[in-house]
Amino acid sequence: MFTLFGADGSGSAATEMALTLCGAEYRLVAASSWDAGAGQDELKRLNPLLQVPTLVIPGGGVMTESAAILTHLGLAFPLSGLLSQDALERAQQLRALAYLTSNCYASIGLIDYPERWLPDADPDQLDRLVAGARSKLHSQWEVFSDVFYNSVAWHPHAPGAVEILACVVSQWSGAREHLGRSRPEFYASLGVIDGHPVINAVLQRHGG
Repeated sequence: MFTLFGADGSGSAATEMALTLCGAEYRLVAASSWDAGAGQDELKRLNPLLQVPTLVIPGGGVMTESAAILTHLGLAFPLSGLLSQDALERAQQLRALAYLTSNCYASIGLIDYPERWLPDADPDQLDRLVAGARSKLHSQWEVFSDVFYNSVAWHPHAPGAVEILACVVSQWSGAREHLGRSRPEFYASLGVIDGHPVINAVLQRHGG
């Protein structure tokens, strides 16, 4: 059995979706860096950065980083559809997963916690940092749409790892609203992903 450490409204939703699509049994432990308690203490022992999702896999191995977790599950459950069995298509899926985590996720960290980067800044400086990071995030989503929408890596009607992660991460920091204006076709495809029964059930549980 898997053990998933996560919190409502966090990136752990993507791992929940993936585990469900894999048909894997898992136990969910409520934990995060912002809520003290037994779950946080257990999470810190496994992941000193207190990041969620953190996934304990059968046998006791610890997985962190959403792209790594989704890739592992796609390889461990090859019939789940998380990753393609075609090498060229899978290569683009891995590229898309890495793009999302290294670009979009990184900008969201700045938006949510600007004081971690500028601990001595005044409120005006923090506001400017957040505004710049949000503008950068929205442009990064435009690039994602331009590169991956209508590519072999994008399957909104049969969502896998890329679509799951894009669905969850695009919910944050006004990205969906921006894409609705700047990339309406891509925005519409995200809505298709939202409607998948497994994905929609997890989104509703996370308040989406």
